[in-house]
Amino acid sequence: MNNMDFEKDFLIYIDNHIIVVRKPAGMLIQGDKTGDITLFDLTKFYIKNKFEKPGNVYLAIVHRLDRPVSGVIVFARTSKAAARLNEQIRKRKMKKTYWALVHGKPPKQGEFIDYINRNQKTSIISNNKKGKRAELNYLLLKQQDNISMLEIDLVTGRHHQIRVQFANRGYPILGDFLYGSRLKYGNRALALHACRLSFAHPVQNEEKSFFTMPDENWPKNFLPKNKELT
Repeated sequence: MNNMDFEKDFLIYIDNHIIVVRKPAGMLIQGDKTGDITLFDLTKFYIKNKFEKPGNVYLAIVHRLDRPVSGVIVFARTSKAAARLNEQIRKRKMKKTYWALVHGKPPKQGEFIDYINRNQKTSIISNNKKGKRAELNYLLLKQQDNISMLEIDLVTGRHHQIRVQFANRGYPILGDFLYGSRLKYGNRALALHACRLSFAHPVQNEEKSFFTMPDENWPKNFLPKNKELT
């Protein structure tokens, strides 16, 4: 992939300290046993070529999205930026906002607080408050034909958190056969999109907010108007 293709398909923002990119649904953040190409590798390759850097390029993963999930990702370009972004995540100062299409008709807004245990490839809700606390808030944006579009503010970041918390209440995410969906959504994709990421720049210390629209699998009738994005 050449630099122009990367900039068109992936790049949202770059400076000397961070790079913000779009993650397509179905792409890995970092390598696993499949050996498939990763967003991390593509981003390192872009930086190396763009700035003609000799040797190894420093790039740090500070947060992740599941393979079937699309959306905004920030990588750190220096160890100082990585440490400061990780500190924001630890203190829950990095704000992550998602859009999701779910089966059913949940209430217009809500707060979910559960305790989650990871069970190999899946996560489960604990009935006895044993496990990691999982918290999110959501707002219903639209309903049509027993499908609801939600905007979700993730307070904690647990394994499969959004997926399991909504599925546990009878609202699985479209395409999420692991947690009870009955409808296919794209190839290796879920109708779950990290639309906005907000945080304090690790060096400039000013608030940054980055937004990206879902991919072509997202139904057009569930895309908000531009004025609804402000």
